[in-house]
Amino acid sequence: MNKDVNAHLVIQQKILGGREMINSKCRFVLLALLTCGFSVWTEAKVKLPAIFSDGMVLQREQPIKIWGTSDAGEKVEITFKKKKYSTKADENGKWLVVLPSIKAGGPYEMNVNDLSIKDILIGDVWLCSGQSNMELTAARVTDMFRKEIESYSNPMIRYVKTPYGNDLHGPKDDLSRMDWKPLTTENAPSFSALAYFFAKEMYNETKVPVGIVNSSWGGSSVEAWMSEDALQAFPKKLRERDIFNSDEYRALANKCNGMMSDLWNTTLYKNDKGLHAPVCWYKSELDDSDWKTVDIFSSDWAINRGNLLNGAHWFRQHVSLTKEQASKNIVLRLGCIRDADSVFVNGSFVGTTAYQYPPRIYKIPASLLHAGDNTITVRLISYGGFPGFVKDKLYCMAIDGDTINLSNQWKYKLGCELPSKNGDVSFQNIPTGMYNSMISPLRNLSFKGTLWYQGETNTGKPDEYEALLTAMINDWRTKLGNKDLPFFIVQLANFMQTHPQPVESGWAGLREAQRQVSLKVPNTSLAVAIDLGEWNDIHPLNKKELARRISLLTKKMVYDHKDVVCNGPICKSMTVENGKIILSFEDGTNNLMPVDHLKGFAVAGEDGRFKWAEAVIENNKVIVWNNEILRPVKVRYAWDDNPLGVNLKNNAGLPASPFQMTLEK
Repeated sequence: MNKDVNAHLVIQQKILGGREMINSKCRFVLLALLTCGFSVWTEAKVKLPAIFSDGMVLQREQPIKIWGTSDAGEKVEITFKKKKYSTKADENGKWLVVLPSIKAGGPYEMNVNDLSIKDILIGDVWLCSGQSNMELTAARVTDMFRKEIESYSNPMIRYVKTPYGNDLHGPKDDLSRMDWKPLTTENAPSFSALAYFFAKEMYNETKVPVGIVNSSWGGSSVEAWMSEDALQAFPKKLRERDIFNSDEYRALANKCNGMMSDLWNTTLYKNDKGLHAPVCWYKSELDDSDWKTVDIFSSDWAINRGNLLNGAHWFRQHVSLTKEQASKNIVLRLGCIRDADSVFVNGSFVGTTAYQYPPRIYKIPASLLHAGDNTITVRLISYGGFPGFVKDKLYCMAIDGDTINLSNQWKYKLGCELPSKNGDVSFQNIPTGMYNSMISPLRNLSFKGTLWYQGETNTGKPDEYEALLTAMINDWRTKLGNKDLPFFIVQLANFMQTHPQPVESGWAGLREAQRQVSLKVPNTSLAVAIDLGEWNDIHPLNKKELARRISLLTKKMVYDHKDVVCNGPICKSMTVENGKIILSFEDGTNNLMPVDHLKGFAVAGEDGRFKWAEAVIENNKVIVWNNEILRPVKVRYAWDDNPLGVNLKNNAGLPASPFQMTLEK
């Protein structure tokens, strides 16, 4: 606090505590002095962006920009590594100082006027962006990598997550509060899983500090991450933005969405028979002998006369425990459930999940259990999709390494049927919104490279994705001041059902768009994940192998390891001889791994109709044919939502990307 203000406050206290009378003139003078003092006290001070906080990592061996705001014309002095730099704020109160490049090291302290930033490291900083598979936390993959996540710490690895924002009014200069976190066992679960494993790979490669800036948002579209400049070639997207570019509309839409959700939930509660029966349906003493028995993985209970039954569904299963089993804490696993659930054991609530994707893992204390019959009750809420339990997930009770598998057969009763909830406006998908709020404020930072894991939201329109992503990459490079910024694209993993016959696929089409971008845009590489997915989970768990593959790409592109094999087979050309297609692959990726039966190829003639094809490897080329198609002109590999069993790899064990090729005329 200003010294003058302190003095005035002391004077004021003495006067108020004394018995002397103060005339109106003295009061006026005192008030004027206090006002003057407070005016000095409340003057605008130098302000730094939120990204500048204790524990941050700055990019090594590139000029470092330090920027912020203050009063117009105010002098700004920066002290860093025993050197001083100064400037003055412009007429708008903005200022920027460029420090010379610095080698890796730290920790350091930086002083900007009276502000101090401590524990700064200099190393390699990576920008990670995209949708939910980039955002997915290490906590969600702990089952697969528990020992590693719960034991590894490294203070040289730092992580920060940008807050959500989707302002449509233009690029923003700052974010709300951002806290850099070191990699500790306590912090690890909140890290992006992919970023966690990637940062470890990078530290093992370089032995210098690693910073991760994670700016991602689940369910977001590529156009939401693009600036207005980048969308000039896509006027329809800008018109879409303009439709929603109203604070009044957004507030009204959010209010309506909230009201509709509240009304739907209230109606469900009032009419759910299971909650208002003489004996609530989650109570252990309920007699459920008149409930019908269903297979939870069947669709029979979820459909009535062709219509999906949305609302509340109740399921009960009786599990017998020994005295020893009932004396221990248990972990109840209920796979994944669409859409939401509340779970009870012996009449007591044990957990709830509000949406379909997270695995259901509920801890049950021994105090709720007893020897003999125990009742598990699930209240499943379906909002408007296909209600159900996801197959091929764990449904069991885990007791100290012992597992009691739950039956597929459950007692079932419908509690309440309701119409579907009306769809909300997904503001995170509106063009420019996320760029303005979550990328633009980072534009003065320097990065070693960018990891991009996005595309699921755009699978409905794969034909436009190549152009959109290309424009976004070029624009980000311009905005971030690095025309050669390395860009690593994670290709969509295999997901959903495998089709018995060749089909058109939005997922395959988008993978091809990602592949084309990686081939055409300089300093861009593709991490193939076609073998790392899970048919029943849009969020596959094996982010560690995915991070390893990206790290191989960085070793070659960024760290100049020329001998590293970082790609699976990359198809470069197609010829046809005697009705057979001959595929050749890029040098360095073409040491093909022999297999007994090469799977996943389809060919088409001039009619464009694809049929499965035979394929063999000969002299590091692939020969593909179908005896019914005498003049093949197109070939596809792994072209499906979930191309199960595809096995074209090189001897480095890296899979080929799905691709399509057309015979040049």
